[in-house]
Formats: sequence, C-alpha cells, structure tokens
Amino acid sequence: MSGTTEQPIRQQTQDERAENPQDRPAASLKELAGTLNPEVALVLDRALAAEDISAAEATLLFGATGPEYNATVLVADELRRRTVGDIATYVVNRNINFTNVCIKRCGFCAFSRDFREEEGYFLPIEEIVRRAQEAWDYGATEVCIQAGLPPQMEGDLYIRLCGAIKEALPDIHIHGFSPEEVLYGSVRSRCTIREYLEGLQAAGVGSLPGTSAEVLDQELRDRISPGRITVDQWTEVITTAHQLGIPTTSTVMFGHRETPAQLASHMALLRGIQQQTGGITEFVPLSFVHTEAPMFLKNLVQNVRPGPTGMDVVKMHAIARIMLNNWIPNVQASWVKEGSRMSQLLLTAGVNDLGGTLINESISTAAGAQHGQLMRPSEFRGMIRGAGRVPAERATTYQLRRVFSHTDEEHDPLDLVGENVEEIFGSYNRLVKLDTYRFEHPRHKQNAESAENNAESAEKDNQNSAFSAIPLRPLR
Repeated sequence: MSGTTEQPIRQQTQDERAENPQDRPAASLKELAGTLNPEVALVLDRALAAEDISAAEATLLFGATGPEYNATVLVADELRRRTVGDIATYVVNRNINFTNVCIKRCGFCAFSRDFREEEGYFLPIEEIVRRAQEAWDYGATEVCIQAGLPPQMEGDLYIRLCGAIKEALPDIHIHGFSPEEVLYGSVRSRCTIREYLEGLQAAGVGSLPGTSAEVLDQELRDRISPGRITVDQWTEVITTAHQLGIPTTSTVMFGHRETPAQLASHMALLRGIQQQTGGITEFVPLSFVHTEAPMFLKNLVQNVRPGPTGMDVVKMHAIARIMLNNWIPNVQASWVKEGSRMSQLLLTAGVNDLGGTLINESISTAAGAQHGQLMRPSEFRGMIRGAGRVPAERATTYQLRRVFSHTDEEHDPLDLVGENVEEIFGSYNRLVKLDTYRFEHPRHKQNAESAENNAESAEKDNQNSAFSAIPLRPLR
C-alpha cells in the first residue's frame, strides 16, 4: 500500500515476561493450568468435585476461549470418563416421518408443507408398518416416529398407528411422538394430556423424543415459532410421561437467535425436571441448519445466525456434560447435523453416544444438511475406535446389546447396503414427488365422497324415474 510501511512484530524480552507472569511460557502442565482465568477455573474445579454448576456459571463457560476453552473440553471429557467410562454407543433404528403436512409454520422448519402445496405427502398405516418391518429385517430394534401436524387429523391416529406396528412387530421399540404431537393428539381427541399418553402407552409406545423443545424460553419461542407448544405445555407432557413410566429424551436447538444465558437456563430447566422425575435418558444438542430454513432464507426473523460455529458446537456439548453430568448421564452427538468428523471429535468433549442409523432422515435433509440419510453400524464403530473408545450397540433406553472388540468379526445387515440407499429405502426428495402418497385434505376428501354419493343417488333416481315411466301391463 502506498505511503505505509510494514512494522516488524516486536517480541517481548525475557525481562518483560518476568514482569508479567501470565505472559511467561508455562514450564509444566500444572503451571499451565495456573494461567487460567480464576473464575473459569473455579467453575471447572466445582464440576470436578461433582458439584452442580449454576446457569450463571454455565453462561461464563460459553464465553470461554483459548486455554479456558481447552480446559472446559478437558473437564467435560474427564466427567464423561468417570460417569459412563470409555464405551461409546449407537442404536440401530429407522426414522419414519409419515407426513410433512403441518398446520404450524415454525421459522426454522424446512420439512413441513401446507396442505395446499404439491409436495405434501401422507403415508398410510400399512406403508408405515411395511417400513417398520423392513427396518426390523435389517436389524433395527427401534422405529422413531415423528411427523408434521396434519389438518383435521383423526385424534386416535397415533394410537392406531402404534397398535398396527406392535401387532406386526411386538418386540420392536416405538420411540415416537414429540410433546407437540402428544398435545395435538389430545386436542384432536378432546382428552387430557395424561389420558392421551395412557392411550399411547397401552398401544405400545416405549419412549418419547424430547424434541419440539428448541430453546425453552417463551419469549424466544414466540419469535422463531409463534403458535408452537409453550414451555409450560412442553414441560407438562414430559413430566406426565415420566409419571406414567414413559422415558423421554431431551434436546436443544442452538445456533440461531439464542443467547448463552438462554441455553444455560434451558439446561437448568431440564436438570430440574430430571431431579424431580429421573425420566430423561439423554441430552441431544441439535445445530440449527439454516440453508433452507424460512426464517433465515426469507429473513422472516431478524438477526438469525447461519448456524453455530465449530467452537459453538464443541462448547455446547462440553458444557452440557459439565452441567448435566450428575443427573443425565448420556450426551449424544447428532451425526446428521454435525457430520461424522465433528461427531467423532465430540467424543473427546463429553459425548458418549452417536445416535441412530436412521435409514431415512428427512427433517435435517430438508433443511439443507449434507450428511446423508443412513449411518451404517460399521461406520459408527470405526468412528468410535478412531477416537480411542470402545464401540457398543445399545437399546433405546441404553441397555447394552453388544460390545465390540478392536475389529468387526461379522457385518450387520445394514453394513451390506451399498451406495444405492435411496433405491432400497427411498428418500425424502423422492417421497415428496410421488403421487402415490399425495396428501388429501379430509375436507376435500369428504366433498369428493359427498359429490360421488350425490351422483350415485341422482343416477338411482333417474333409473327409478325411468322405470316408473314404463307402462305396466295387467296380469292375465
């Protein structure tokens, strides 16, 4: 640049470093730890002493950078090791998102369609059962069932769906229906949340996904998803499920408009529920995928970030381990959100579970995630071994089914699936283009049936009129 000259970077002298002890190179790990911010160090010491850190202390950790960030990750990994050991788990399951038609308009959701849109689909119960049977044949122990909220839904649909799956596959675990869906089912059935959960339980639901949580801050929810289930309603569904003996997961969606304080308060709320009920099996941080999200793409909400940074992702999982460790032992990384590389890295930051094989992943894919719809069991095991951990297949509620050695002695059925995953299992992009399962609004169906009945009635009337017009001959 004209008129300017570059100045050489001046290095501190040895005497200057002596005057500023924190700037001196650490001579040992112990001395390096002594250079940490005292407030951060105090919080991490409390966590290592098995104390519960407060929401305010967690907020402080979210601001960590440099050595403080590294120390936070190190402490999270140590707490993981103490609590669950070196085993890292996965579950063989299949997602069945049976409809994308939804009456809600959440700003972060690119999966849902209005019933008037051409890409709306709705899988009939027999197709859902077929997909569950196919998953079972490929070694799945769980089906995860979640979907949009279709208009004028029959209130007992979820219950009938579970009954049909259990009749065909009595031993499969149904992990199904978010708190939003449970609330919608109860409203459509004109019963209480407890009564609806009892119906689901009797029909075979084994656990509930703790999704539709996003961030449990009502002001934020009103901004990004007005009309969504409220914090109080979400809490009622989850705690009532626990009272009935139905376990649930718990989640958070981060990287959009939330603040560190809101994330910390969210985890404090979940911890409080767990202290009360003990019904939460795991905590799953979910990165906001912005690519196709309406509130980002169409600028429907101001100041939305394009998802979390890499450090945000690591800190979210590490701080979750530190804050929840005494109460929720399992922290899961979502490979469909983070990809395999980041998920493997998170195994060193407090994570002990990598989620499920999924087979059909639709919701994140619709939002623009690029990590595929299937993770093969052998791929999970490779990621886990590469992180220096012991791979194990688990059941939905974390009972270990198989613990693996250093090598795979045999392949799972899903390991034998080639690159033609969509050809075998279908995909979201194919499904929305099929006319076979095109959604038809109940009102339109009723009108069509009424018109057909009227036409048949008119035809009969015409036939009767024609018959009555024929002159009758007297009997001889």
